[in-house]
Amino acid sequence: MKKLYIIKCGSTFDSIKNDYKDFEHWIIDKFENKDKNIVIINAQENEKLPTLTKNDAVILTGSHSMVTHEESWSLEVEKWLPKLIETEVPLLAICYGHQLLAKSLGGISGYHENGMEIGSVDINLEEDAKDDEIFSKLQNSFKAHTIHSQTVIKLPKNAIKLAFNNHDKNHAFRVGNCAWGVQFHPEFDENIMNLYIKEVAKKKDLDVEKLTSFSENTNVATTILKEFERLFL
Repeated sequence: MKKLYIIKCGSTFDSIKNDYKDFEHWIIDKFENKDKNIVIINAQENEKLPTLTKNDAVILTGSHSMVTHEESWSLEVEKWLPKLIETEVPLLAICYGHQLLAKSLGGISGYHENGMEIGSVDINLEEDAKDDEIFSKLQNSFKAHTIHSQTVIKLPKNAIKLAFNNHDKNHAFRVGNCAWGVQFHPEFDENIMNLYIKEVAKKKDLDVEKLTSFSENTNVATTILKEFERLFL
């Protein structure tokens, strides 16, 4: 049986985790077949990163850390990622993972000049997405959940840009034949997005009522996880 490694780059807020579990559980919940050989590696707790083959697959989770802070665990994952691209291990990198993947391959990740993007937003596909194994299954424009202050400022050389919106020019990309980065959260649902908005509003001045009014379940965005599952798991 193929093995999926979920590399846990962080955890959600305790207030959310206590009732709704964590990033890795939301990812698994979106799969059509949940009876898989899945190993959770808590990179943030310095658990050892695995040696992989083409029969394995990897998903990197989001995190509340910042890529530019270059924490020791993050630097270890960053050094490990190019090996996956070289050996064509299927990879899906989400939010923090997306930024770390870009950085590991020579791109630039950092704070977005226009600040945080949060809420359910419109995502648009690039022309190159029409030929992509995963993104060709998506609508040209769709809603997705976002929460990030940092972003991929410059894509790595040879990366194919797949999606963008008015806030973020690099919302998704592919490198090689089977590695993708997505800035948005295909594992979030409407409830989790709204809980994030309310948590962040405790420290930042947000129009909670307006942001939550735009929330909706991201049936198109979650296709990314389902297609990754179909192709590689």
